[in-house]
Formats: sequence, structure tokens, C-alpha cells
Amino acid sequence: MDRRLVLVRHGQSEWNLKNLFTGWKDPELTERGLEEAREAGRRLKAEGLKFDIAFTSKLRRAKRTNQLILEELGQRGLQTIEDEALNERDYGELTGLNKDDARKTWGDGRVLLWRRSYDVAPPGGESLRDTVARALPYFVREILPHVLRGETTLVTAHGNSLRALIMTLERLSPDALLERELFTGAPIIYEMNADSTIASIRDLARPLAPQAQ
Repeated sequence: MDRRLVLVRHGQSEWNLKNLFTGWKDPELTERGLEEAREAGRRLKAEGLKFDIAFTSKLRRAKRTNQLILEELGQRGLQTIEDEALNERDYGELTGLNKDDARKTWGDGRVLLWRRSYDVAPPGGESLRDTVARALPYFVREILPHVLRGETTLVTAHGNSLRALIMTLERLSPDALLERELFTGAPIIYEMNADSTIASIRDLARPLAPQAQ
């Protein structure tokens, strides 16, 4: 039995392009982001994949990416479950700020701590640990059972909510998780064993250019 899970970070958004902290705000994809989403679908089609079910967040950049992937696969209308448990990390008071401006306001060290520590949250926002606590139980309860039943499953979400899943899937420490690079529109294909351990990983990342984190 094939037990296949595919994770995809959404294509570049308008706020990615502007170097803004996005979090739970809801910008559209850029033209590049739209193409990244379509290219993700083409890569998955080249792998011969068809999905039985899809999951995505409540934010339009992830939903649109999911839609375009499925259109490329000829699977428009596939059952897709949306849940805010898969939303991006909430950046609180940083949301909407240019990252350079945030450094001027709070200092390089403080902003770096908020961005790159596991358990320190920005004012009014979530730490990565908080995001893990939100996204991981949803994954275990709602998504993983489909995979273990042999349903090829697509999850289209965000850099930090996907890291929350990857932390468990790849058995990463908090420090290793912070270094785990996720490119926009680049599918990661997991083949899983019956005990939910990973049999193999294929990362289809082919970045067009360095991505803002």
C-alpha cells in the first residue's frame, strides 16, 4: 500500500515580495506566486501523482496555490478541507511591518530572536512552538489517518505551519527545525510506513531565486 503525503508551501505572496511580516493577513499571490503554484502542479504531474484528498489553511495564498496545483493535475473539484489550524504563524504587532523597519524599531537582535528562536513570541503573536502546538494536533487527528489508509494526501500551507508538521515527520530538534528551508511552491513528497515513520523523502525544490523568510 502506498502511503503518500505531499507538503507544499504557497507561492510567493504580495507581502513576501514587499518583505513584510504577513502572518494571518491575507494578501494575494504575485504573478510569480501564481506561476510557482502552477509549476508545483506540473512537477507533481510529472511524478505521476493523483490526490485523494487535499488540506489547506483558511488564507487565500494557500487556497489559491492548492487550487492551481489541482487544476494542473486535472483534479479541479477534489475534496479540499480548509482549517485555520494550518494558518501561518501569527506575528502579532510585527504583522504588516517591513522587516527592515521592524529592526529599526526594536533592534536587530530582538527581531532576530523573534524570527529565529523556537519559543520566543513577538508582542501579541505566536512563537514557532505555539504554531507547532496548534498545527501538529490537527495533523495527527485529521490528516495523518488519511495517509495511513493509503490515500495520497496534499497539504498546501505556510512556511511555519508546515515546519510544525515537518518537525515530527523528520524528527527534527527545535534548532534543526529553524534551519529547515522551505521554498515557495516546492513540493516535498513523503512515503510513509504503516507505523507513521518516513520511508523516503523527495524534495522537489527548484527555486527561481532566493526566497524571503
